[in-house]
Amino acid sequence: MAIVKRCGWCGNDPLYMEYHDKEWGKTVTDDKILFEFLVLEAAQAGLSWITILRKREGYRRNFANFNVEKVASFTETDIERILKDPGIIRNRNKVKTTVTNAQIFITIQQEFGSFYQYLYAFMPNGKPIQHIVKDYKHVITTSPESDAIAKDLKKRGVKFFGSTICYAYMQAVGMVNDHEYDCTFR
Repeated sequence: MAIVKRCGWCGNDPLYMEYHDKEWGKTVTDDKILFEFLVLEAAQAGLSWITILRKREGYRRNFANFNVEKVASFTETDIERILKDPGIIRNRNKVKTTVTNAQIFITIQQEFGSFYQYLYAFMPNGKPIQHIVKDYKHVITTSPESDAIAKDLKKRGVKFFGSTICYAYMQAVGMVNDHEYDCTFR
């Protein structure tokens, strides 16, 4: 039986291990999933990722299963309803920003054909970056690409998505592969 080796950051929390093994660093081309991670990563600003993973179902329930068109049309009444649910981070600015970010996401889709195409316009040769990571403790937290994407999104009005959050997003959706070199899931 082969020994499974994981990146050191996920430790032995079952939720983290499942996320690491099945999602983290896998290239995502589906705009629905790209929107889901935009919502989750923006919610994470100032918090730990495990906190967001534990509330993921609450986000799914409150944000129309991450249907960007539905979220973009949310009203103040929807925002008030969402803020009552302890299944999410009940930060008014983050909830309101999710609606605004959804509207901007749709505008980007219309301009570029898809959010995926928008993102990969910033990537060298339009492809994911493969890093050689010996120890997760030495992984960078921003890059020229995350700087550029975050700057452009900010100019478009996206909030809670600076370069560090953007880089975490890029890791999550496989735009960069920062799995440790000996990780089974690299």
